[in-house]
Amino acid sequence: MKIVKNIPIKGKHKKPILTDLFYLENNHPKQVVIFCHGYKGYKDWGAWNLIAEQFANQNMFFIKLSFSHNGGTIEQPIDFPDLEAFGNNNFIIELDDLNSVIDSISQNNDIKNEIDLQNITLIGHSRGGAIAVIKASEDSRITKVITWAGVSDFASRFPQGQPFKEWEKNGVAYITNARTNQQMPHYIQFYTTFKENEDRLNIKNAVERLRIPYLIIHGSNDEAVSLQEAKNLHSWNSKNNLQIIDHANHTFDSKQPWESPNLPEYLEIVTKKTIDFIFS
Repeated sequence: MKIVKNIPIKGKHKKPILTDLFYLENNHPKQVVIFCHGYKGYKDWGAWNLIAEQFANQNMFFIKLSFSHNGGTIEQPIDFPDLEAFGNNNFIIELDDLNSVIDSISQNNDIKNEIDLQNITLIGHSRGGAIAVIKASEDSRITKVITWAGVSDFASRFPQGQPFKEWEKNGVAYITNARTNQQMPHYIQFYTTFKENEDRLNIKNAVERLRIPYLIIHGSNDEAVSLQEAKNLHSWNSKNNLQIIDHANHTFDSKQPWESPNLPEYLEIVTKKTIDFIFS
């Protein structure tokens, strides 16, 4: 298996998008799978590397990326050394980043014999699921889309009432990262950029526009994104498929760091269902 880590891709927003490639180097065109992490995530979180290997072993060309403003750097892609970038992230930047990654594959002569550009699947976890769905709804290059514990609505996730007034007044709000103990900023531009692009960022509208196969996977014990959100996504398009993983939590029992050589049981199930769906 060929694994190429931390390839910087130039995007629209002055910070590199770090990508990893996993594939069997055999000069046979392969289905392309692009994986998008979620909120406070990055491409090397938890068991994502093990997942990449599973897809590559099924003769898929697997790409995972860290969004340019996720808080990581080229020198330190894990965790959040660049909190200023994190605070300036927004949904439009992430959509632009994903577009830059898709563009870069089609322009990379080193891999042209390894990829089938007529078969591109997007996978997104949590918030990354919404980014994947919106992108799939507006880009004809995408042939399938899959969300793992995906969110169904951005607007409802913003603070309300007094917390929002404080955010607006101060221009910044902080959230504690329980694992790293960092105070992670969100500048008010995160909200204002959403409002300026609210129609484009309406996940319901994006799901309704989809004309490609869409798989929704969600754990019944998801503590971060309610199972109802998966049911919402499923209700908005008759072409999609909902798979509920009984007893699974938001990360399907993966955690950071993940030190086992094997996937957790629930994530193994998710991976198998996803691979079967891509090949179906």
